[in-house]
Amino acid sequence: MAKYEVNPAAVEYARKLIEGRQYVLDSDWGASQPDAEAQNDYLSGHGWDEYGAWHLGLTDGANDETKARHAFVYGDFRRVHRTGLIACVYRAAEWRHKDVELAAHELLQLLDAKAGIK
Repeated sequence: MAKYEVNPAAVEYARKLIEGRQYVLDSDWGASQPDAEAQNDYLSGHGWDEYGAWHLGLTDGANDETKARHAFVYGDFRRVHRTGLIACVYRAAEWRHKDVELAAHELLQLLDAKAGIK
């Protein structure tokens, strides 16, 4: 099983988006998460650093500037999705990637507080 470390740049970028109210509270994450074509389109216009900022996890041992390096996407390349963060928490917890799970959970709590969800 792959191992992941938290991507600090992604956590900071997600915080910035949440603080700027750039989020979606209700979405179907299965339909909203970027597919391969959307990822390729984003990469061609933005590069690896910006692409990486949308992924809370970095795969240990994977080469930089590869899709394999980036895991746990939380938004649609425009906004944070609450359901995306929930998916990150769930997937990370399921596979025992505790640091990623806790980072995603903290961001989810920040988003909920900002949105007034109690």
